[in-house]
Amino acid sequence: MIPFVRQFDFAYGRADRVSPLIRRVIADNPGPFTFTGTGTYIVGRPDPGARVAVIDPGPADDAHLQALLRTVEGQTVSHILVTHTHLDHAPLARPLAEATGATILAAAPLVGSHDTAVAIEEDDDDDFQPDQILADGEVVAGDDWTLETLATPGHASNHLTFVLREENALFSGDHVMGWSTTVVAPPDGSMVAYIKSLDAVIARNFTTLWPTHGAPVTDPGPFLAAYRAHRIAREQQILDRLQAGDRTIAAMVPILYAAVDPRLWPAASLSVLAHLEKLVSEGRVAAGPGPALGATYDPA
Repeated sequence: MIPFVRQFDFAYGRADRVSPLIRRVIADNPGPFTFTGTGTYIVGRPDPGARVAVIDPGPADDAHLQALLRTVEGQTVSHILVTHTHLDHAPLARPLAEATGATILAAAPLVGSHDTAVAIEEDDDDDFQPDQILADGEVVAGDDWTLETLATPGHASNHLTFVLREENALFSGDHVMGWSTTVVAPPDGSMVAYIKSLDAVIARNFTTLWPTHGAPVTDPGPFLAAYRAHRIAREQQILDRLQAGDRTIAAMVPILYAAVDPRLWPAASLSVLAHLEKLVSEGRVAAGPGPALGATYDPA
């Protein structure tokens, strides 16, 4: 069982100082994929004149923009970092940069069509363009804070997380969330990449994880072990359904996700597809004609 945390104190638009170097403001965009809403983090001490960074400014929402500007009043926002280009994370980056003079940093935007075959809320911000492209291992620093980029593809191919070295903390974006497992939706999402990235996070032994949605994970070791074990267990459940005679994703999802809100089943079907892509790549499952939502699957 994953020890999810689904209760925490917050108010929309309120700036909460959640650690010596971190403040959080939550946008009023709750939903089945965003939980209580997008949590934007301000990194740096709340002292007048201090230079700070903003992580995941959030959706195109003027009320949230004004809340962020109130929070950083009297300070210099030097950097805006974006974990990935989904619409609940990236669109406010440019308006915030124009208001503060900050530089926007993120991975390279996706090129070409990357739409999923099933509509989900987490579409991409096709207009997003960073001022500076970040790669794995790059460092951004300010007054008393240092952020290291840790590339974590899987949920999105251009997903980044950011290590706050001074607190041994990770801003985990949507790669790891405290309230739910992460959607991995092909064609841009990849379960092979996700498991590899999850192992990279586990290896760092962080003290705290700060997801963009929901409460922090304050005991990451057991949480991440359970998070990973859940993915491996889901993989086995899919193999078991194949052995039981299910041959399509549509047949598997209502059984595998019987306890999940049916509104999430379209996203769940993409997660099953991601697992099947991995199993096909490993030679453990055969797909005809190839891995796809409508394909027929057989044990290899």
